[in-house]
Amino acid sequence: MAHSRRLSLLLFSLCFFIFQSHFLSAQTVIKGGYWFPGSGFPVSNINASLFTHLFCAFADLDPNTYQVTISSSNLPQFSTFTQTVQQNNPSVKTLLSIGGGGSNSSNFSAMAAQPTTRKSFIDSSIQLARSYNFHGLDLDWEYPDTRTDMTNFGLLLNEWRVAVANESRTTGNTTLLLSAAVFRSSDYYTLDYPIQQISNSLDWVNIMAYDFYGPLWFPNLTAPPAPLYNPPDQVSGDAGVSSWIQSGLAANKLALGLPFYGYAWRLLDANNHGFFAPANGSANGGDGSMGYGQIRNFISQNGAQTVYNSTYVSDYCYSGTTWIGYDDTQSVFTKVTYAKQKGLFGYFAWHVGADNNWALSQTAFQAWGS
Repeated sequence: MAHSRRLSLLLFSLCFFIFQSHFLSAQTVIKGGYWFPGSGFPVSNINASLFTHLFCAFADLDPNTYQVTISSSNLPQFSTFTQTVQQNNPSVKTLLSIGGGGSNSSNFSAMAAQPTTRKSFIDSSIQLARSYNFHGLDLDWEYPDTRTDMTNFGLLLNEWRVAVANESRTTGNTTLLLSAAVFRSSDYYTLDYPIQQISNSLDWVNIMAYDFYGPLWFPNLTAPPAPLYNPPDQVSGDAGVSSWIQSGLAANKLALGLPFYGYAWRLLDANNHGFFAPANGSANGGDGSMGYGQIRNFISQNGAQTVYNSTYVSDYCYSGTTWIGYDDTQSVFTKVTYAKQKGLFGYFAWHVGADNNWALSQTAFQAWGS
């Protein structure tokens, strides 16, 4: 009898190990990219074969009902997003991303503050994801900016996880993926993210390892917008990744952000054109941002000089008084290689419509390998 019981336990343990190994092997990597309608880039033009996950951005938060909504102008593209990208890659996973840099953070703060409004957000997000065949949901709250916000952010994630698990168990559907786009480090300046809740409730987080410098920053100097390393002050992708890992979040729950865009500064002296050269704001109006395709066109049309800096892992180009900091293929290759060596879950790009004939997407895909 005892022998039979030991054998049963051994067989159970073996089966569990095989199941667990299969599950872990299935959770391989994210080679992700965000798409948004403001890019003017049609969903049908996305080369989905270069991605494992694609994020459709952004759904909105209704400030009155706290339900997740999709604007009528975006609905035609959002409602068919999964169907469209899977024509090119049937195995690609899609996530509906909610919020974004242009959303009102105070609305998210108010939503997360009460159980009833959190439930309104959660239930409506799941309903939308199922209605339009998304495989998951992605929260882009930029940013929880009080200690109360951070506490409520953790509560929201916990309740979201319970809700998607319950929905899956009740309906028999595959459990929705849950992710979040987060600040470059595990603390939003002096406010710590709720690491335990993130670890327990999210499948991974997307680290926004970009926008470290721009032409409207003070003091006004040229700078690498998204350096992997940054010896002077340690505001960098590597410092951000290290911060998240040191805070207790497993490396395989982190995806490193790759910017498919850069920023254009106006040099004060055309002959002083390295990193941290004196500048006078944006060279092309607004915040100076330019998509990678636009940058490559500028280089071609102006015969601009290009430089890759391995210390920062960043590129820049210059012509006359226009100076542009960005990531080119060598920077992207180095960053993706770094992410793989660090044991990260993968990488993601903001945004796919800014690429140039898929040069950066192909480089990233090949750098990670199979």
